[in-house]
Amino acid sequence: MPKQEKGKSHSIRPVSRRPPNWCKYQPEEVEAFIIKLAKEGHSPSSIGTILRDQYAIPLVKPITGKSISETLRAAELLPTMPEDLANLIKKAQSLAVHMEKNKKDLHNKRSMQVIEARIHKLSRYYKREGVLPRNWKYEAKIASVT
Repeated sequence: MPKQEKGKSHSIRPVSRRPPNWCKYQPEEVEAFIIKLAKEGHSPSSIGTILRDQYAIPLVKPITGKSISETLRAAELLPTMPEDLANLIKKAQSLAVHMEKNKKDLHNKRSMQVIEARIHKLSRYYKREGVLPRNWKYEAKIASVT
């Protein structure tokens, strides 16, 4: 019996770059789905999940030739801040609210420092790539808590 590992699905992407034969959607239809879902307020990652679960579209790129983000950028619907950075900032804000109420919670103070370090590292990357403006700055919440 094979050893069971915890926490990893061990799934890999398909080797073939062509769309599967059972997916009958045309590229224009898939792009229309993406734009419709973006206008409803869904994030790019949730759009991919919805397309996979509800429309049986496993991957967008083999069908349309471009990613969900590229499609949204062409339609001028891409959010100004990248999704991963926005999620980290939201997490830091909710943790800052918790830290205001629980000033002696040292475990979460350390968690806050780790999250803010990830925010700074990711923002440096996005500034270098030109996604964020050079003068964008994240104000640390840890200084106001201690």
